[in-house]
Amino acid sequence: MRVSLLDRSRTRSGESDAEAIAATVARAVRADELGFHRFWTAEHHAVPGIAASTPAVLLAAIGARTRSIRLGTGGIMVPNHSPLLIAEQALLLEALFPGRVDLGLGGSLGFTAPIRRAIGRTAVREGEYPAEVERVRQYLSGRAEITARPGVEPPPVFLLAVRGGLALAAELGLPVVVGGPVLHDAERLASYFRDFQSSPTASEPYLVVNVDVSVAETEERARDLLLPEAWALADSREVGEFRALRPVDEVRRLIGETSREKKLRAVDDWTDSAIAGTPEQVADSLAGLLERTGASELLANVSTYDHDEVRKTDEFLASLRTP
Repeated sequence: MRVSLLDRSRTRSGESDAEAIAATVARAVRADELGFHRFWTAEHHAVPGIAASTPAVLLAAIGARTRSIRLGTGGIMVPNHSPLLIAEQALLLEALFPGRVDLGLGGSLGFTAPIRRAIGRTAVREGEYPAEVERVRQYLSGRAEITARPGVEPPPVFLLAVRGGLALAAELGLPVVVGGPVLHDAERLASYFRDFQSSPTASEPYLVVNVDVSVAETEERARDLLLPEAWALADSREVGEFRALRPVDEVRRLIGETSREKKLRAVDDWTDSAIAGTPEQVADSLAGLLERTGASELLANVSTYDHDEVRKTDEFLASLRTP
């Protein structure tokens, strides 16, 4: 089993954005020491509760502090950028950290309408996203009308399974990262393997499953550790902000005080979608997930208020990896 981590630089109540970024870098250093395969960072613009906005810049700092772990953009959102600039950032990272860079690409727009206006892209028309992904690949491989620099071997490209990314990955012969409801869509997953067309960069399909994971001494405690993230997500639908994580006890109090059934259902749905439990339960569930989906790699989200609990789950996940 290949095991990797995705870190979104979540802020905690009482922490600054700078402290959240420092925690991400420190976690990446530990992940390198523990032998994780990859450490991916995400792109979010002007979203309260998420400190990091520019994966390439953050990975440059992480790469300077680590030795062997692969560094991934999970992902750069293509509609927000020029394909040339995306390629240049990836090539520069590859020049700095040869053989350690993964370029994960996605098709999502900004979180809210004001953010989309600030970025300068408010909509994606039919066919635009696949065309822009192909332009990124052309710049990386030296097939475009101008040559992107620095001139190094291009890093591998991964697609996120959003905006038709699963089918597009099969068509272009690219590895794909899948999470959320798609993990339970057997037909769509099977179509990726069935329709995959070999490419110069990938001769066989390669599927990475992205799932939230929580491990504790009891299943009840593991589910409790999911509550800060679940509450923040449910809360965002009401307040339009993805707020900082709060302590578990505080969130349990807030859940007990609310009478909003829709909000409570959102919390339950999110925690039910995660893999949580004792070490034995989680190990069995993850093995079953990889077998059911045909995935070759786990990309885990581990997010709760307590940094020590994140560290414990990271250490457990590292014990599952196959060298």
